[in-house]
Amino acid sequence: MLKRLDLNLLPVLEILLEEQSVTAAAARLHLSQSAVSKQLTRLREVFDDPLFERTAYGLKPTPKALSLAPELRQCLQQLAQFTLPDTFEPALSQRQFRMHLVETTYSLTFPHFMPSLLAQAPGVSLNCQTWRLDTMDRLLRCDIDLAIGCREWDERSPMHVSHIPDDLCHVELVQDYTVCLMRRDHPALAQEWNLDTFLSYRHLQVAFGGIEHWLLDDVLQLEGRQRDIAVNMTDFQSAMALCEQSDLILCAPSRYAFAVMKSFELQSLPSPIKLIPGAYLLMWHKHFEHDLSHKWLRELIISQVLPSITPRV
Repeated sequence: MLKRLDLNLLPVLEILLEEQSVTAAAARLHLSQSAVSKQLTRLREVFDDPLFERTAYGLKPTPKALSLAPELRQCLQQLAQFTLPDTFEPALSQRQFRMHLVETTYSLTFPHFMPSLLAQAPGVSLNCQTWRLDTMDRLLRCDIDLAIGCREWDERSPMHVSHIPDDLCHVELVQDYTVCLMRRDHPALAQEWNLDTFLSYRHLQVAFGGIEHWLLDDVLQLEGRQRDIAVNMTDFQSAMALCEQSDLILCAPSRYAFAVMKSFELQSLPSPIKLIPGAYLLMWHKHFEHDLSHKWLRELIISQVLPSITPRV
């Protein structure tokens, strides 16, 4: 079979297994649907198996295809390592890096490292997407090169840093903590600010970074209490605009909040619950540890971001 196998077909098979759609696979591979269909035909001949069956919901992998998936990923990773160049020259590189980021980290990191990146490597590009529920899985599959996500140092959180899979490397870029935002004439400002006051008002929640609830809610749950969430949103700017026009309280990461809230008529108060600050982590699969271009990018991000961030108490 090795004589008949074109190694260029293996990435096609991997993406077909992930997307289970010729159309979606073609889009990711920047090929036509007919080209992907022809490559699937060749794969079927090589493995002497249909590999995929058409259903009303897309392509369904056969047992043979499912059995190939783990070894296929390992094989492609080994081939990638085998073909790595011995040197990397940023000024000559045309590499496109794939990144997922929690939306609040763009303003905290990109202004600090992108000017150096553009100066050192004018041909390099970053394909960035917002952190999703499957981002950790995509990191583990090496589908993306890097990600910047939120994790907690507080032992009470299920999102503790220690729960990051062993196959992922990580570096802390920024620490942050939660603040409470409300309109400037909010009635809570005339009251003693404590947990009872905090919980007596309805709340506005923003879900981001694949996190549906915050450390604050984990700690409240341990105490048998909870916030009254009136609205769930996915965009902080829209949430701040609503917060400005209502009695809703919005909890937000302080660094992002203080940078953005100057555009709104909002007041900030500290969290009424003592919490250990969380962190934004740069993460990557250990598969990329010795990839020189990957190492260059992550070291550039770390070296430019860390000195630029003023510590917060």
